[in-house]
Amino acid sequence: MLEYYDFVVYGAAAALVFPALFFPSGTSGLGVVAALATFGVGYIARPLGGIVLGHFGDRIGRKKVLLFTLVLMGGSSMGIGFLPTYEQVGLLAPVLLVVARLAQGFSAGGEAAGASTLTLEHSPVGKRGLFTSFTMSGCQAGTLLATLVFIPIASMPDDMLMAWGWRIPFWSSVAVIVLAYVVRSRLDETPVFEAEVSDDDVPKMPIMELFRTQWADVLRVVFASIFAIFQTIVTVFGVAYATSDEVGIDRAAILWVTVIANVVAVVMIPIAAMLSDRIGRRPVWMTSAILCAALVFVYFWAVSTGRLPLIYLVGALLLGVVYSGVNALWPAYFSELFAAPVRYSGFAIGSQFGFLLAGFAPSIGYLIMSDGVNGWIPVAVFAAVCGVVSALAVFTARETHDVPLDRLGKPRCVG
Repeated sequence: MLEYYDFVVYGAAAALVFPALFFPSGTSGLGVVAALATFGVGYIARPLGGIVLGHFGDRIGRKKVLLFTLVLMGGSSMGIGFLPTYEQVGLLAPVLLVVARLAQGFSAGGEAAGASTLTLEHSPVGKRGLFTSFTMSGCQAGTLLATLVFIPIASMPDDMLMAWGWRIPFWSSVAVIVLAYVVRSRLDETPVFEAEVSDDDVPKMPIMELFRTQWADVLRVVFASIFAIFQTIVTVFGVAYATSDEVGIDRAAILWVTVIANVVAVVMIPIAAMLSDRIGRRPVWMTSAILCAALVFVYFWAVSTGRLPLIYLVGALLLGVVYSGVNALWPAYFSELFAAPVRYSGFAIGSQFGFLLAGFAPSIGYLIMSDGVNGWIPVAVFAAVCGVVSALAVFTARETHDVPLDRLGKPRCVG
């Protein structure tokens, strides 16, 4: 929940206020690109976080690492709310922003993998997809909370917003930190990891074991993970594009796309997960990824018209319904592809290298966008290609929904 709260708050701030606050005045276009790039900078640290935190997650347990990621993520997020602006300290301002964003990214590198593996290893037989999708329900709650916090902030007069209003969402993350810490501190370590410890089956160097036995699955996860581009393209680049002079939609109005889509997703995620428990992860994933590739064109066309009801409808269909078919599955599917001794590392490393592209997608989109009313088309093509690649990566992977927990990853781990 905290990761996605910070994801949405930072993304909204990067699109709406950071260009004016942390970069020189008189460079509006370059300021937007630079601010969106700081959003992507956090994703550079994610693979490193995946490597380091994945190692310790497989060595000392899922729960301990999850508590660490929570404290690091929360502390860096609150810190952003106290940063000085460019007007106050010059170039030191964007430097400090990047440092805080790198800390967020390092933490996020082990967050999703830890929560997903812990939940999967506690899940009942035949319902791993459903139970693991609850981690995404928490993410949707974080997204909803962050957007609802930011909407009234975005509606402030510009002088109040730029002076102090933008800091409130970052300070508010302290409430999410406290709640999440209480919940996580009460969790039990998974029986799977405890069995590894009792059998002395914990690898000394999980990453070496991972690439010795399951390097191909790591690559599959890398390419499958670029499905996340749809979220960043819509919620970050899409906000910057919609509020630009070219389209001119109100800041608060476009943020309601995220609210509506996530309300729909709260319902659709468990449905998609239950369907994958019945018919398999692969068919649900591939169908959803291809449909996302098609619908992204419809969404940006809707934004270019400036008609809010149409934008809300297509946004809900894209992010709320179709995207949920992938978003509900990756916590379970990525976990199931790997054997228990390297599960945390495999999930974390593969997914975070894949998410790297999604992190820079908003700035890439802004750079490849052309002029005119159809300037969004290159961005939609870019996103659609990523959706097809994700579907193809899953096509090459094996089905896992009906494989017993103690056999997951084993065919790839012989010898």
